[in-house]
Amino acid sequence: DEEIAEAELQRLASLEAVTTDGERLTLRANVDLPEEADFAATTGAEGVGLMRTEFLVVGRATMPDEEEQYRAYRRVVEAFDGHAVIIRTYDIGGDKLPVGAFPSEPNPFLGWRAIRMCLDEPELFRAQLRALLRAAQHGDVRIMLPLVITLDEVLRARELLEESARELVTRGVPHRTSVPLGVMVETPAAAVAADTLAPHVDFFSIGTNDLIQYTLAVDRTNERVAGLYCPAHPAVLALIRDVIRAGLRSSVSVSVCGEMAGEPLYTLLLLGLGLTNFSMNSPDIGEVKKVIRSTTLEHARQVARRVMSFDSERQVMHFLREETRKIIPEVF
Repeated sequence: DEEIAEAELQRLASLEAVTTDGERLTLRANVDLPEEADFAATTGAEGVGLMRTEFLVVGRATMPDEEEQYRAYRRVVEAFDGHAVIIRTYDIGGDKLPVGAFPSEPNPFLGWRAIRMCLDEPELFRAQLRALLRAAQHGDVRIMLPLVITLDEVLRARELLEESARELVTRGVPHRTSVPLGVMVETPAAAVAADTLAPHVDFFSIGTNDLIQYTLAVDRTNERVAGLYCPAHPAVLALIRDVIRAGLRSSVSVSVCGEMAGEPLYTLLLLGLGLTNFSMNSPDIGEVKKVIRSTTLEHARQVARRVMSFDSERQVMHFLREETRKIIPEVF
C-alpha cells in the first residue's frame, strides 16, 4: 500500500496544480536547510515559499559572514532555476538562538526577536541583505521579513536594503538591485493592518503557525493547552480571509506558508478564500495537489462561503472533512 501511495505521489509531482475548471495554483516548498532543496524539487515544488535562515545561526558561537550566507542561498536558488525562492530574514529569538550570543528573556517569543533584533543590529542585518542581493543574480530571489507589526519596520528594512545595495556597488560586487520585499503575516497586528502594509510591500505570506498561537493566546508547544490550538477557529479564519482580500485589493500576491497550507483538510477552504499560492513541507505537496486537481474553483468558493458562516471550529472541521471526502475519499 505504501509503495502504491508513493508511486501515485511521484506521478502527481510531474502534473500541474490545476483545478478541473482550469484554475492554476502554485505549490512551493518550505526549506530549513540548503540540502533539502534538491529533494523538494523532485516532489513537484515550484520554487521555495519559505526558506528559513536560522540554520546559519543556531548552535554557533559566531554569526556567519556574508560569503557563507551567499553560498548557502545560492545553492537553493540554483536548485530551483527559473522559480521563485522566498528567503526569510533571520527569525532569531524564541527557541532559535546562537550559543551565548543573546541574553535570555522571561518571554522570548514575545520579546527581542526576528525583525526587531535585525533592526536593532543593522550591521548584522546588512550582511544578510548583501548576501541575498548577491544570490539574487542567480535566480528569482524574494526577501521576506518575519514578525512585522508596524509599517515603520517595513520602511526601515527597505532603507537598510538600499544601503546594502550601495555598499555592494562601492565594493564592485555583482548583485541584483531590485529584489521583491514582502512580509510574513504572523501576528494579529499585521493581519488587521494588512491594508496599511500592502502599498509598501510586494507580497504577503501568512505564517499560520504563529498567527494561530498569537490570535488564540495558545502556546503551540505546550501539551496542556494543545487542544486549544486550532487553525479552524473562526477568528483565525477571519484574519486569513481579510489578509487575502487586502492583497487582492492592492494587487499584492498572498501565500500561506504555515502548516495549514500542507493539510489537505484546509485546501478547499484556502482555495475558496482566493488563495493561489501555497507553501508547505515537501512531502505534503502531493496530497494537496490531489485535492486541487479533484475540485472546481466554484465548489471551493461554495465551501468557503459556508465555512465562514459557522460559529465554531468543530462545525468547520466536520464540514471540511465531509466536503473533502466527497472528492478524495481516501484522504480521511
